[in-house]
Amino acid sequence: MNAILTLNAGSSSIKFAIYAGTDDPQELARGQIDNLGPDARMVFGDEKNAIDAPDHKTGVHQILQTVAPILDGRTVAGIGHRIVHGGVEFDKPQILDTAVLEKLAALKPLAPLHQPHNLAAVDAAITAFPDAVQVGCFDTGFHRGHPFVNDTFALPRRYYEKGVRRYGFHGLSYDFVSGEVARLYPDLAAGRVVIAHLGNGASMCALRAGKSVGSTMGFSALDGLPMGTRCGQLDPGVMLYLMDQEGMNADQISTMLYKESGLKGMSGISHDMRDLETSDAPEAAEAIDYFVFRIRRELGGMAAVLGGLDALVFCGGIGENARNIRARVCDGMDWLGLAVNADANDQNAQDISAGPTKVLVIPTDEERVIARAVAAQV
Repeated sequence: MNAILTLNAGSSSIKFAIYAGTDDPQELARGQIDNLGPDARMVFGDEKNAIDAPDHKTGVHQILQTVAPILDGRTVAGIGHRIVHGGVEFDKPQILDTAVLEKLAALKPLAPLHQPHNLAAVDAAITAFPDAVQVGCFDTGFHRGHPFVNDTFALPRRYYEKGVRRYGFHGLSYDFVSGEVARLYPDLAAGRVVIAHLGNGASMCALRAGKSVGSTMGFSALDGLPMGTRCGQLDPGVMLYLMDQEGMNADQISTMLYKESGLKGMSGISHDMRDLETSDAPEAAEAIDYFVFRIRRELGGMAAVLGGLDALVFCGGIGENARNIRARVCDGMDWLGLAVNADANDQNAQDISAGPTKVLVIPTDEERVIARAVAAQV
């Protein structure tokens, strides 16, 4: 029997899952490697063990050793990879041959925190599984087909033609959650829905009839909402100031905007919402206030784009677990028909609505989207 392996590589982590079969993949197990480098650890089931994984190549090798007993003689027929940026060209899952990989490598400057690590995992997987089909699934693909006004910047037109445009990200998550909305609430399938993917990376997506018509993220994964360590929306004049007045170069600015900003930068405490919610520091409260403010602001804008709102869906680590954030986002939003049932919200129930507009909590599953894409190729 065949099996499918999925790899979701970040800058210092690799999430993975193993599925049996290639017609209707059934999950066997999932886990992740955290803190690639000297402090790497494997999280698998209830166990957390230190491992020797200084880089993505050795990390994939460790994953192979971990899943070998689960495979139980099955052949890995295909490996699916989350790849953050597909550019203008790649809007659907793609077999990763040499020509495609070269094009994806050229997109590294558009997603410097993610693309190099995504492709490093592909290289490692090709070495470990030379006979398996390698399939790339793109976070930007879900948003292709936006109206021009949603994709463009007010720059000279030649830059749009060169690919300087809004791409949107978290597409694999939106793909899964929108599918679940249609399956569980078919009356919403043709409706106006906003999905809030809130985690260490955070964004929101406006959907009409299940299709993306707007995203808070734009040219890069920096835009829109503040995130764990990323700044979110920023006046471009700030970067000019940092260069002219602070003498910062591109690498220094990139490091600050991607790794030292967001909740971590504002609070000076942590990028983790759980830490901030238990902190008594006023800076922690202010960071949370700004996070909620930006969600509410973007929600109002997306409702305007959609011409109303039929459902708001929360997903991601914060969206699925932080009941206080969900309640604060919806508080006073009765003009959009939003209200939260406190008891259902406290229990992280799927339907936490207390008003005419649905408020849902639907756990996302990017790995399953990837596995389905691989199954269609092998």
